[in-house]
Amino acid sequence: MNQRLFLSIVSLLIITGIVVHPLISNHGYAQVTQKKVFRLGYFPNITHGQAVIGVGNGDYQKVLGDNIELKTFTFNAGPSAIEALFAKQVDATYIGPNPTVNGYVVSQGKDVRVIAGASSGGAVFVVRNDSGIQSPKDFAGKKFASPQIGNTQDVALRKYLLDNGYKTKDKGGNVEVLPVKNPDILTLFLKKEIDGAWVPEPWGEKLIKEGNGKLFLDERTLWPDGKFVTANIIVNPEYLRSNPDVIKKFLEAHVNETQWINNHKEDALKTFNIELKRLTGQTIPDDQLKEAFSRLELTYDPLQQTLIKSANDAFDVGFLGKTRPDLTGIFELNILNQVLKDKGLESITSTSANQTLSTNNASSSNVTEKSSTTIKK
Repeated sequence: MNQRLFLSIVSLLIITGIVVHPLISNHGYAQVTQKKVFRLGYFPNITHGQAVIGVGNGDYQKVLGDNIELKTFTFNAGPSAIEALFAKQVDATYIGPNPTVNGYVVSQGKDVRVIAGASSGGAVFVVRNDSGIQSPKDFAGKKFASPQIGNTQDVALRKYLLDNGYKTKDKGGNVEVLPVKNPDILTLFLKKEIDGAWVPEPWGEKLIKEGNGKLFLDERTLWPDGKFVTANIIVNPEYLRSNPDVIKKFLEAHVNETQWINNHKEDALKTFNIELKRLTGQTIPDDQLKEAFSRLELTYDPLQQTLIKSANDAFDVGFLGKTRPDLTGIFELNILNQVLKDKGLESITSTSANQTLSTNNASSSNVTEKSSTTIKK
C-alpha cells in the first residue's frame, strides 16, 4: 500500500513537472524583448554626411542599441528613395526638398513626414570659362544642365532663368535645360557640349577644378542668411506612430553626428572619404572636398520656410500640377524637439505650411519664424 502511494506521488510530481516546465519556459520567453528593425535610406554624398559617417563608423547603431537592428540602403536619386519609402522598403530616408514635396503631394499627405533637417546650401551654378557668359544678359541661346528634371537643382535653375526673363525651349524660349546625371555633366563640360550647370556639391567644385569651369553663382547668395534646405529626413508616418522610441534614438544619433561633424571638420572630411570609398569605391580629392564642404552646412533644423519656398518655385516653373499644393502636416518635429530639449538645445518652432504656401512670394517674405529663414528669394 505504501509502495503504491509512493509511486502515485512520484507520478504526480513527474506530471506536475512536465506541466510546470513549459509554463516557466513560456513566461521566460515573454520577458524577452523582440528586436526591432529600422531601415534607413541615404545617398553617398556630402549633403547626407551625417548618415555616411554615422552609419559607417557605427555611431548610429551604438545609439540605437542592441534591441534595434539598423538596416541601410543607399540611393542615387530622390525618386528611387521615395518609391522605396512608399513600398515600405525603408522606414526613413535622407532626401532633397523637391522629392520630399513631390512625395507628400503624390501620396496626398499620407506617406511622408519631415522629422529633421540634414543640410543647408551646397548647390552652385558653374559655367565654362570659355562660354562667353559674364552675366544673365548672356544666357540667350545657351545650353545648361541639371542633375534630373524636377529635382531640387533643376527647379532652382529654371526659377533663376524665369526671374531673369528667360523661358526654356520647352516653354517657347531660347534657353535649353538638359537633365543629365552628375558624372555625365562633367563629360559634357569637357566636350563643350553645355555652357553651364546647376549642381550639388562636390560636383560644382569638380566642374571648376576638372572641367575648366568658373563659379557663376553660389545659391546661398539668393537666400537670406545664406541658408536653404538641401536635404532633410523624412519618415513613413505609420512607422513613426508605431515606433516613436526608435525614431527618437535615431534623431539623437543624427543630432550627435551633426554636432560632431561641425566641431571636427578636418577629421569629419577624412572619415567621410573613408566611408565614401567603402560605399562607392571612390574618393573625392581632399582639396575639392574641403572647398565643396565650405559651401554647405550640416544641420538638424529643417529650415521649414525654405522648403515651402522651394515648393512655390517648383509650382511657378510648371511642376506640382495646376493648383498650389497644401503642405499642411508635412512637418512632424515633436520628437526632434524632445531630443533637443534633452540635450539642452533650442527647440524648432513650427511653421504654418499651408498659410505660407498659399501666399505669393512678396507676402510670404513677411512671415518670420525664430528657427527658420524668412523667404524673399
